[in-house]
Amino acid sequence: MLGIIGGTGLTKLTNLEITRRQVARTPYGEPSGALIFGHLCGAEVVFLARHGYGHTIPPHEVNYRANIWALKEFGVDRIVSVATVGGIKPELPAGSLVVPHQLIDYTWGRAQSFVISGEKPVTHLDFTEPYCGAMRRDILRAAAQKQIDISDGGVYAVAQGPRLETAAEINRYERDGCDMVGMTGMPEAYLARELDICYAAIGVVVNDAAGRGASKNGIREEDIMRVLDDLMSRVRILLEELVVLQHPEACPV
Repeated sequence: MLGIIGGTGLTKLTNLEITRRQVARTPYGEPSGALIFGHLCGAEVVFLARHGYGHTIPPHEVNYRANIWALKEFGVDRIVSVATVGGIKPELPAGSLVVPHQLIDYTWGRAQSFVISGEKPVTHLDFTEPYCGAMRRDILRAAAQKQIDISDGGVYAVAQGPRLETAAEINRYERDGCDMVGMTGMPEAYLARELDICYAAIGVVVNDAAGRGASKNGIREEDIMRVLDDLMSRVRILLEELVVLQHPEACPV
């Protein structure tokens, strides 16, 4: 079953036919909110708002372990993460979509693993490719089917937040090879790997990163909001087509 994690701007799926809401309890505490079960183009999916349904949980305080554990516990074996990002490279201006293929983690103090000291031997999972190749290809195919422009590949710099970055930090990320910056890509991606969940992300570029382009002299919230609604309407269409590609029998039309 497909799980969809919504970030800023996607606290609900308006095109989801809701069948039930499930409050989950996990060994790691409570997830960001109830799991929303429903049908998208006839196929069952689960939706979870990463920051809560009132967008009240900052990125450094999201209970990523509880979120991923709850989704797995209720049958999710594939996750699409929708995450707003700032574009570092000029090829990713505000208003564009991207499917990252790599990430660099600059966060600290977040619970990075389900492994707890003393419980069992430590294992070191391969994380060479942090995103599921099959899921990435399906997202790109879905975008092509709907003629939605989307960039194939990019390195996601995962910043700590909740503040936005300085121009000097963005310069550093670019020197490190990053193409975009966001705050929620880790440890989410690795936790999914620990539970054998296929995981990929859709980066929603809502602004030029600090010191770049239109953000040269600062980032304004009104500029972000100006592009957010249009971007999320494209994301909803993209998610519908992704479901159709993965479950063609659910949507015969």
